[in-house]
Amino acid sequence: MTNGQTRKTGNSTVTYDLNGNVTHELNYVTANRFYVEMECNILTASFTECSGLGVQVDKETYFEGGVNEQQRIFLKQAKFSDVTLKRGITHDPIFWDWLNKILSPGEKERRNVNILVFNQSGETMKCWTLIGAVPVGWKAPSLQANSNTAAIEELTLAYEGLQVIQQSGGKALRVNRRKEAGGYFL
Repeated sequence: MTNGQTRKTGNSTVTYDLNGNVTHELNYVTANRFYVEMECNILTASFTECSGLGVQVDKETYFEGGVNEQQRIFLKQAKFSDVTLKRGITHDPIFWDWLNKILSPGEKERRNVNILVFNQSGETMKCWTLIGAVPVGWKAPSLQANSNTAAIEELTLAYEGLQVIQQSGGKALRVNRRKEAGGYFL
């Protein structure tokens, strides 16, 4: 390897210093190696798709009089986008049961949900934990008499916060109804 170069091999990129020593290695993951778990004793399931995970921080732009070459940015609240999970429909009514608890009178059940992504070796590379997730939508599959595709159901989740853990994960925490120092119901 020539000094100071970067080389891509398979799903990783390696950068070398002037002496030929590895200075930085990135291990990329593919989008098809993921797993979702909802509170370790309640549900762990395989999904065909997980989409919508994201956060947007609102901002306010302020222009100072006489300062024409720059602007001031004031950060506001974070908004977490809804996450949609899709899976082949089964005889297990776990999604509907959870949503039905939300539709019924009484205390609403929130759950922490882990979305784990793995590398080619099966090692957990990243874990996103949706804190205080609650179902806000469920969609039954489209049914067609002339179709032979799998019937896919969708569950849409809203959540109060997001934690990202590198190279860890598993065993989603049970939600308590008390606030921790960060303001989350953990």
